[in-house]
Amino acid sequence: MKKWSMTQNLTFHEQLEAGIRYFDLRVSSKPGEPGHEIYFIHGLFGIKVHEGLVEINNFLSAHPKEVVFLDFNHHYAMNERHHNYLITMLQEVFGQKLCKTECVEEITLEYLWEKKYQVLVFYHHPAAEECQYMWPGNRIPAPWANTTDAYKLIQFLETTLGERAKYGTFHVSQAILTPRVRTVVRGLIKGLRKYLVERNLPTIMEWVRTQKPGANGVNIITSDFVDLVDFATTVIQLNNLLLPQKAIK
Repeated sequence: MKKWSMTQNLTFHEQLEAGIRYFDLRVSSKPGEPGHEIYFIHGLFGIKVHEGLVEINNFLSAHPKEVVFLDFNHHYAMNERHHNYLITMLQEVFGQKLCKTECVEEITLEYLWEKKYQVLVFYHHPAAEECQYMWPGNRIPAPWANTTDAYKLIQFLETTLGERAKYGTFHVSQAILTPRVRTVVRGLIKGLRKYLVERNLPTIMEWVRTQKPGANGVNIITSDFVDLVDFATTVIQLNNLLLPQKAIK
């Protein structure tokens, strides 16, 4: 089960050090557990959310010009008390680092540095609608291909980029393959990384290298097991395409 639930080998700190700045987060309470503690979850329970947030905040405090996107897009076994606890926790941990909801087009690095904002939190649940520091989920669509075929995935990514809203939202290209039941059965021993990701990653990374960022291109790209290749550097280098040609050496 663990081999098919894990999608990353690196801790938050290790991913941040590697250049990752967007996190796809799913959270849950533990049914039957007293109190309202919240945990990260993906098939299996992970660490407490508070531990992960503190780890991220420590990195940001040490690197005041870095910015992260925290996308809380799945909430399991959570009632109103759980949501209030999590939203309050986010505000207490990050404090003035939290970026208020604004027009997406105004969120430049210069703007964030001027305001000393370092964290954009996207919260896909009505419980956060009244909080000015929680961005609604519809401001960061992340279309999901739901396929095990790398070529179908790339077709899907191209199609959804073409349909991307021109204004008002961020956009996540999920360069991720999704195992089906028969996939898990066939590769039960090997797990997600060895059976599905490793053999398809070269095809996916080739697509990433051919992209261009900007209003008509990619914005945020996600991948499983970013440590298998130099994923973050490859994505970051795409920004050079936005620079004047004379500035590219």
